[in-house]
Amino acid sequence: MKNTWSRLFVYRITIVAAVGGLLFGYDTAVIAGAIGFLQIKFGLSAMMVGWAASCALIGCIAGALFSGVLSDWLGRRKVLIFSAVLFALSSLGIAIPGDLNWFVFFRIIGGLGIGIASVLAPMYITEIAPSHERGKLVSINQLGIVTGILVIYFVNAAIADLYDETWNVEIGWRWMFASGIFPSLIFLILLFFVPESPRWLIKKGRNAEAFIVLEKINGEERAHLEAEEIIQSLHSESGSFAEIFRPGLMKALIIGVILAMFSQITGINAIMYYAPEIFKSTGDGSDSALLQTILVGVVNFLFTLVAIRYVDKVGRRGLLLIGSIGMTVCLATIGSAFHFGFSKGYLVLVSIMAYIAFFALSLGPLTFVVISEIFPNRTRGKAMSLSLFSLWIFVFIVSQSFPVMLNSLGSAYTFWCFMGMSILAGLFIYFFIPETKGKTLEEIETFWKRG
Repeated sequence: MKNTWSRLFVYRITIVAAVGGLLFGYDTAVIAGAIGFLQIKFGLSAMMVGWAASCALIGCIAGALFSGVLSDWLGRRKVLIFSAVLFALSSLGIAIPGDLNWFVFFRIIGGLGIGIASVLAPMYITEIAPSHERGKLVSINQLGIVTGILVIYFVNAAIADLYDETWNVEIGWRWMFASGIFPSLIFLILLFFVPESPRWLIKKGRNAEAFIVLEKINGEERAHLEAEEIIQSLHSESGSFAEIFRPGLMKALIIGVILAMFSQITGINAIMYYAPEIFKSTGDGSDSALLQTILVGVVNFLFTLVAIRYVDKVGRRGLLLIGSIGMTVCLATIGSAFHFGFSKGYLVLVSIMAYIAFFALSLGPLTFVVISEIFPNRTRGKAMSLSLFSLWIFVFIVSQSFPVMLNSLGSAYTFWCFMGMSILAGLFIYFFIPETKGKTLEEIETFWKRG
C-alpha cells in the first residue's frame, strides 16, 4: 500500500510538471494554424513569415538561458509559476488588436515562458523521480508537449472552421492565441499543490523539508540513503559555471549541447510549424491541410507513448539509434517524392507521418531525458540552461530559414539537407551517447567524474 501511495505521489507531481510541457507544445505550435492568416493580414514576405513564426524563439532562448540560474536561486517550483504567468500574459496580449510589432512583443513574452518550462519541467521531474522510472517519468513531460501540440491543432481547426477566411484573417488567428489563457491558469493553480525539488532543498540546507519529500517518494529507509548521496554529491561540487567546464563534466556538457542541436536541425520544428503549408504545397486545400496537420499531432502523441513504454527497458541509446535511422529513411523519401514529382499523392503524407513517429519515440522525448539526467546536482540548473539554450538557438535558425530554404533550394533539397543531419545525428549517438537507464543521478555524476 505504501508503494502505491508513493507512486501516486510521484505521478501527481509529474503530471503537474507535464502541464508545463503541455503549455510549451500548445504555445509553440499555435503558430501552425495562424501563420497563413498572419501572412495575408500583414502582407508578409517569405523572410517575414519566418520572423512571425520564429519571433517567440527570442524569448525561448532568453528563458532557457536564465531559467537555470533563477531556479538555483528561487527554486524550481517558483520559477515554473513565473512561466505560467508569462504564458497567460502572452495569450491575453495577442488577443488585443494591434500591429505586427505588438504581436511580436507578446510572442516573445510567451517565448520566455516556453524557454523556462523547457528547462525546468524535465529538471523538476528528474529531481523527483526514482531512478528505475526516471526515463518514463521525464518522457511524460514530452507527452505533455505533444498533447499540447495535438490539442492546439484541434483548437486551430475548430476556430478556422467557424467563419470564412476573411474573418480568420482579421479575428480568427487572435482567438487561436487567446485560447492559451485557459491551460495557463490551470498550470498556475496546480503548481501551488506540489512540493519543491528535494535536491534543491538540500542544496539550500533545508534537509528536513527535503527528507519529507524523499520519504513520500521512496519510503523512510531509501530516503535516508538518497539524502546522504545527495549531500555527498553537493559537497564535492562548487556549483559555479567553472565546475561545468572541468574534465569529465565538460564532456557531458558537449554531449548535451550537441544532442540538443541535432534534435532540431533534423527538421522537426520545420514540419511542426509549417505543416499546413507543406501539405498545401502537395496540392491539398487549406481545410484538408489543417486536418492532415491534426493527424501529425495524433501520430506524435501515440509514438511518444511508445517511447514512455520502452525508454526504461530498451534504454535511451537504443531508442535514439532506432529513431535517427528511421528519420533518415523518411526524409530521403520525402525529398525524393518532391524531386521526382510524386508529391501530389499519399507518399509525402505517409513519409511525414513515419518521420514524426520515429522522432516521437527517440529525439523528441529522449533529448530532454538525457540532458536532464547527465549533469551533477549542484550544476544541473546551469548546465541544462546552456544545453537547452543551444536547442532554442537552433529552433530559431531552422524556423527562420525554412521558408527561405524552400524558396531557394526547393522542397527536395531542403528535406535532403535534413536527411544529412539525421545521418550525422545517428553517428553522434552511436559513438558518444552513454546508456544511463537504471542509474541514480549520483551514479551518473560519478561516471562523468571518472571519465
